[in-house]
Amino acid sequence: MKPRKKPSVALLQPLRSASSPSPRRHAAGDDPALNAIWDVVCAIARGRVCTYGTVARAAGLPGRARQVGRALRVAPRALNLPWHRVVGAGGRIVFPSSSREHIEQARRLRAEGVLVQDGRVSPSAITQLDEL
Repeated sequence: MKPRKKPSVALLQPLRSASSPSPRRHAAGDDPALNAIWDVVCAIARGRVCTYGTVARAAGLPGRARQVGRALRVAPRALNLPWHRVVGAGGRIVFPSSSREHIEQARRLRAEGVLVQDGRVSPSAITQLDEL
C-alpha cells in the first residue's frame, strides 16, 4: 500500500473576494473538470459548507469526490478559492485534528459563523446540491 501524501499547505489561501477573477479559463485550469469544480467551490456561500461529494455532483462529476480534493490541492493560489468551505462526509474536517490545515479550516469556518465542534461542522451549515 502506498503511503498517503500529506495535505498541501498550499490550501491555506486567502478567501476569494467578490472582485477576484472567475476561476473559469484560468491559465492553469485548462482541464474542464477542474474549472467546473473550482466554479462550484466559488459558489458556496459564506457561512455554508458542502461535502466533497456534493461539489463533485454539482460539477457534473458524480462519484468523484477525491477529484475535488485534488482540484483544491492543485488550484492556483491566485484563484483564492474558499477551500475551507468543503468538508468530508457528515461535515467532518478531513485533515488530522492536530494539523495546521485542520486548525486553519476550523478557524476560517468559525470566522464565518459556522459552528465547528470536535472536527465537525453543524449539520445546518451543510448546503445540499439543490441549494447551490
